[in-house]
Amino acid sequence: MKTIEQIAAELRGYDPQALSASQVSEFLASLVEPVAQTQTVGVFEGLDRILAEDVVSPINVPPHDNSAMDGFAFAGRLLQPGQALRLRVAGTAWAGSAWTGAVGAAECVKIMTGAVMPAGLDTVVPLEFVRSEGEDIVVPPDVVRPGDNRRLLGEDLMAGRPALLRGQALGPAALGLVASLGLPRVTVFRRLKVAYFSTGDEILSLGEAPREGAVYDSNRYTVFGLLSRMGIEVVDLGVIRDQPQALEAAFLRAASEADAIITSGGVSMGEADHTKAMMRQLGDVAFWRIAMRPGRPMAVGRIVHPGAGPRETARSAVLFGLPGNPVAVMVTFLAFVRPALRRMMGAIADEPVLLKARSAEALRKKPGRTEYQRGIVTRSPDGHLQVRTTGNQGSGVLRSMVEANGLIVLHHGQGNVAVGDEVDVMMFDGAV
Repeated sequence: MKTIEQIAAELRGYDPQALSASQVSEFLASLVEPVAQTQTVGVFEGLDRILAEDVVSPINVPPHDNSAMDGFAFAGRLLQPGQALRLRVAGTAWAGSAWTGAVGAAECVKIMTGAVMPAGLDTVVPLEFVRSEGEDIVVPPDVVRPGDNRRLLGEDLMAGRPALLRGQALGPAALGLVASLGLPRVTVFRRLKVAYFSTGDEILSLGEAPREGAVYDSNRYTVFGLLSRMGIEVVDLGVIRDQPQALEAAFLRAASEADAIITSGGVSMGEADHTKAMMRQLGDVAFWRIAMRPGRPMAVGRIVHPGAGPRETARSAVLFGLPGNPVAVMVTFLAFVRPALRRMMGAIADEPVLLKARSAEALRKKPGRTEYQRGIVTRSPDGHLQVRTTGNQGSGVLRSMVEANGLIVLHHGQGNVAVGDEVDVMMFDGAV
């Protein structure tokens, strides 16, 4: 396990007081490791879990050539360009059983969607394309080509080949795919466990009476929602006062119970030093000033489990010390913490997909930092995607995150944006 100092030494241009957003992502990719333990669960319990091994198809899908629609199956070689085709109907093939009758040279079989293609037949003409004349049908010229509307054996999946790969998330389509293979169970990584708490003497928990200079804690509930959407097991440790004994107890409990720890507050330069001092005392932690807005201060490292042995070799919980302002908490989580946690969950490494949209307003931006502005993406009258800000971009304006449906990402080297310029947007759908 590499120390923070070793990881920093490998990071080009590392300066903890002036890190770019891309450097933070690179650092975290080296810091975190996937969980090792796996579980075997039923398909219904597998939704959004991460596969711990490839799912290999035990069968061909489909298991036989079959019809892609209701129609008439016949031999495609009978088709002639520009000519109608008359065929005698020899019988009907139903889905769920094979048709075993004989088919003559100028005959066809009425066939239902999903029914096995009768031997020697390779083309299906849809019902609505033909006209009936007694016991015959007439296929108009050039409405189908040989091989049309036939699903081939194994064209979806071949037996013995991977259907899903280790590290893939089991979304709704993947669950259906697993079931289509006749597999009742899948092997997944165990759920990640994350403990979190807010710090500060000015923070009120719900149910406490208001008092001058104090604010109600929103960060715990926001972090709870963000973690729960990821399918993570959460451990809520509440609000911890800025007192050494209380902080030590919280960190030690979190380190003993969880794979990762998220705190909010107590990492800025001007704040009381108890939180940072306890992080240093109990773990291997770096304190950063990131070239970004919002969310400049951040602490990252590991907190050693109590009684786990020497710090250099002991298993530890990854620490993410986030700023205290509500919007900064969400932005740093989405930009950095979420990708790191997905890596810890065993997921295949993936970058957030950024959407391109035209800016509906001029945006002021100085090169040298990454800015995440709350945006509302809509479709303009000419059909293009456009985005405007929610207005006030203060890091304490949580309402703006409710109004927004994405973050306008203004990259490190980017300058001012004019009306109509394309910008990148990190959409909330699927993440928040």
